[in-house]
Amino acid sequence: MRAAVGLLAEQGPSAIKARTVASASGLSTMVVYGHFGGIPELMRAVADHGFRELGAAFAQVPVTDDPIADLFAMALTCRRVAHENPHLYDLMFGLSTRATYRPLSDADLRFSGHSPAFRDAHAHITAACQRLVDSGRAERQEPEVIAAQLWSLVHGYVTLELAEHFGEFEDPVVQVMLPMGVNFAVGLGDERERAEASHEAGARLYDSIVQGR
Repeated sequence: MRAAVGLLAEQGPSAIKARTVASASGLSTMVVYGHFGGIPELMRAVADHGFRELGAAFAQVPVTDDPIADLFAMALTCRRVAHENPHLYDLMFGLSTRATYRPLSDADLRFSGHSPAFRDAHAHITAACQRLVDSGRAERQEPEVIAAQLWSLVHGYVTLELAEHFGEFEDPVVQVMLPMGVNFAVGLGDERERAEASHEAGARLYDSIVQGR
């Protein structure tokens, strides 16, 4: 697993082959096939590893009395994880594939949001969205719906940033990501000034987490 993640970070998905993974880990190709079944299953396991790492990073964000600050700190955490290994992030969300991959017949094993590792990571966001609804700062609606919308917003931003679409901005987090989050919170029913203060608090919370790593 570590060998596959390392190859993915250094060379991208095209480097993930039974031979290269076995060589990087000092094992035989039969170990790869015997343990995982094949490269598609190995890649699914690598994606799940990425979601477990993301979930562990989310777990480091403290629960405060400001759910919007917590959510923005998690958004910044997701961005950091993506930048640390862009190829792994792409693989987790199905953006990086190889035409030679053998399709997996079981839909629950595909690169999707069905895996327990993904659901465990996403549960941190849903829980914060539940706190947001309970706080009265968002109109009453299902927290799962808010979480899905927020996940889409953050993932879209991160994907575009990794593809260098924000090159004209001096600080895209401050100029794009933060105000986009504020607009999202206001759209849910929060007051703009309060939403802005919460996002600034979330940025400070995230900075404290990074400094403590």
